[in-house]
Amino acid sequence: MVVGYDGSPPATRALDGAVRLLSGRDGQIDVLYVAHVPAVDDLSPDALTQVELSFDEIADDLKAQATDQLRGKEDRWEFQWRQGIIPNELIAEAEHTAEAHPDDTVVIVVGSSSQAMHRLVGSVAVSLSRHSPVPLVIVP
Repeated sequence: MVVGYDGSPPATRALDGAVRLLSGRDGQIDVLYVAHVPAVDDLSPDALTQVELSFDEIADDLKAQATDQLRGKEDRWEFQWRQGIIPNELIAEAEHTAEAHPDDTVVIVVGSSSQAMHRLVGSVAVSLSRHSPVPLVIVP
């Protein structure tokens, strides 16, 4: 399972949902934090370095948070982070996992957004529901 994780309440629910889905089954949870810099082309090299250092710190904090959340519930997981467009990176990880394990079912798990703005411009879950090549679970 590939779980989109940013520490928000929807992401926390998604990770809990993934634990329940994996219960009694083989497999593992890939916890993936995707950092998105919308205007990366406009940043100077020094500013980009600072942003990447900030993302490293955020990723370390999120890994610690995921560790606390999963402690005593699930040991079969790993954490990674990437920069990019969130739905695209979740799909890329799912496709990579499917290629590495062709006999396994790969699922993307995300939380549903509760932000009103996402009803107008869309959310990660909505984008994934339109483009995911693997099964998608959206946890309310």
